[in-house]
Amino acid sequence: MRVAVIITTYKAPRWLEKVLWGYHAQDYRDFEIVIADDGSPPATAQLLERMRAETGLPIRHVWQADKGFRKCRILNKAIVAAEAPYLVFTDGDCIPRRDFLATHVAAAAPGYYLSGSYNKLPLTTSRAIGREDILTQRCFDLAWLKAHGLVWQRKNGKLNTTLRAAHWMHAMTLTRCNFKGANSSVWREDALRVNGFDERMIWGGLDREFGVRLINAGVRPRHVRYSAIVVHLHHDRSYVDPERVRWNRALRQSVAREGIVETPHGIKQLASTADDVLHAPDAAPPA
Repeated sequence: MRVAVIITTYKAPRWLEKVLWGYHAQDYRDFEIVIADDGSPPATAQLLERMRAETGLPIRHVWQADKGFRKCRILNKAIVAAEAPYLVFTDGDCIPRRDFLATHVAAAAPGYYLSGSYNKLPLTTSRAIGREDILTQRCFDLAWLKAHGLVWQRKNGKLNTTLRAAHWMHAMTLTRCNFKGANSSVWREDALRVNGFDERMIWGGLDREFGVRLINAGVRPRHVRYSAIVVHLHHDRSYVDPERVRWNRALRQSVAREGIVETPHGIKQLASTADDVLHAPDAAPPA
């Protein structure tokens, strides 16, 4: 089965290079990469040109001008650009373990989306990871990570979970099976059925709202949080706006309550909306 890996990025070519080496190391090889770039300067395009030559990865660069946080819009453009029937969503700061895509493909089934997780790293550890650490996979070894600055937390135990144990952990976990932009997957036809991501949403729960509409459409969630492994490189979150997060939460709750499937601000509106127009939120969040 052909897979499209949609990777979001913004002004972080150093981290994106590490992520792409992670895809170069994948056991599963039938995939394309679609870089969803929300306005990075030329350094990112230059990196992608070099990585195509060095790795042979099939990388498509979908770019839009930097006019504020428009992640949902660039994600919708990436969905349109993807040619594969199955979409894996992740971020340009999440390095996948070599079995990451194989795990998503093995668990994929009609009528389901998959929800994973990530193992967050501190800045010191993130900087320490190099090309050889990724290709040899030692950057997924807990002993190596702790030797390079990782402070142990119980949730890091996912890195050592066997496939058999993961099966039982998925059955027993109380964690909600929300759609997570850093590590989730869905059939392209289902993403199109709900009209992609809601472009009114800026930062804060935009992926979860997408998942709510998938559920409203009859697509059921399934965990891969203990089996589809990525390590998340450190980055600041200076763009967080608490008021906007509250607005987004209210919209998501309204979508869940009303059973809305298709957003009126998504993929179908791309062709009729000028690229420099950001959908403004309503004056107040949904009641």
